Amino acid sequence: MRRCASRILGALALAYAAGVGGLYLAQDRFIYPAPQTRHAPAQGFTAETLTTEDGLALQAHWRAPTVGRPSIVFFHGNGGSLALAAQETQGFAAQGYGVLLVEYRGYGGNPGSPSEDGFYRDGRAALAFLAKQDIAPERTVIIGHSLGTGTASQMAKEVTPAALILLAPFTSLPDAAAEAMPFVPARLLVNARFDNLAKVPALKLPVLIMHGTADRVVPFALGERLAKVAPRGTFRPLPGAGHNISLEPEVQTAQLEWLAAQGL
Repeated sequence: MRRCASRILGALALAYAAGVGGLYLAQDRFIYPAPQTRHAPAQGFTAETLTTEDGLALQAHWRAPTVGRPSIVFFHGNGGSLALAAQETQGFAAQGYGVLLVEYRGYGGNPGSPSEDGFYRDGRAALAFLAKQDIAPERTVIIGHSLGTGTASQMAKEVTPAALILLAPFTSLPDAAAEAMPFVPARLLVNARFDNLAKVPALKLPVLIMHGTADRVVPFALGERLAKVAPRGTFRPLPGAGHNISLEPEVQTAQLEWLAAQGL
């Protein structure tokens, strides 16, 4: 009986190790599902090319601002697209804000392979595009949703925009993975960091963080924790809301009202 139990435990340990190893090897497929559909620009937008520092030409969609309005740079979540991003920012476009929708390397038919460092390069290419339009950082608002908050906070750290908005953010990707998979050593397995918690405390600009209390993808507690370390942070809990808050008209309206309160 003891030998049989030992064999069962050994088999379970091997199966667990194999499962953990499989998760480690396949993690990029979970982090970056990378839809490949290439979308035409929404009404009022034009297709533009962002050139990254490592030589990639990425499709993006751009809508110029009306006179006096700032410009939004939007970084969508890991399963997003330019078409979805147009819906997530339609409230800004309707109010005359400039809107730059960034598509990542390896997404939407773009060349390259997704990675944390690659996403940061894509973000820099977006800001370089705005600079060519004579739009300075102080007339720029950076917005990120979910995984896009990792690139958004990094860009805010690098250029100091007028404001930063983080929708359904995490403290770090390993923290989010640990919450989603408590049965494996997720913090040790995840290669990408996207460490918002290390960056947000250094930001001396207005930061709005919005998070749904019923978010099953990124736990509400992570957004709440991140908001507490933002020196000029505003936290807006959304009772009963899930993960895809960026699509909600009420959430877009709340962002516009907050920007107006910042003089933007």
